[in-house]
Amino acid sequence: QYVGMFMVVFAAVIFVFLGSIEGFSTKGQPCTYSTGTCKPALYTALFSTASFLLGAITSLVSGFLGMKIATYANARTTLEARKGVGKAFITAFRSGAVMGFLLSSSGLGVLYITINVFKMYYGDDWEGLFESITGYGLGGSSMALFGRVGGGIYTKAADVGADLVGKVERNIPEDGPRNPAVIADNVGDNVGDIAGMGSDLFGSYAESSCAALVVASI
Repeated sequence: QYVGMFMVVFAAVIFVFLGSIEGFSTKGQPCTYSTGTCKPALYTALFSTASFLLGAITSLVSGFLGMKIATYANARTTLEARKGVGKAFITAFRSGAVMGFLLSSSGLGVLYITINVFKMYYGDDWEGLFESITGYGLGGSSMALFGRVGGGIYTKAADVGADLVGKVERNIPEDGPRNPAVIADNVGDNVGDIAGMGSDLFGSYAESSCAALVVASI
């Protein structure tokens, strides 16, 4: 709910700030880096807002898929560990590869589709096209911030609480199932280290791609 509210508010801010550059005009303006007339800033603001929301949603889906994959992978790795360290390592390694390839391919696929859809309006105006695409990377990074920071703080608080109360006061061993803080610690690890990492991986990939496209268009 909080992430959804942030997405809506920040998308509105992006639209207002970018649209007000030319006073919300719907007339074409001279291009900054090339000759000819470029599309109005109002439409660039509209497409930038749409790409921001698209990037944010893709980032959230990346985090969710990462947690799904990791949850199944952890259980299977535990079972394989009974047969030896080698089998457990292979299972964990392949699961990580699945997550990495899945996030990178989804990010590239959505970006490719978005560019082709936006190009139907922009045509040969590469400058305006890739300026509107930059919102895609921003959306991915914004959602990664919630996963990494929120999950990391939650993890650390639960970890310290489990150590202090469980081991020091109640003499419960490390990761004992009788300590509720251990459950919270594991949840925080899943959010911060897996969902946050998945969103962060997607965000970094999308940002780098968008930055390269903007530089190339100029």
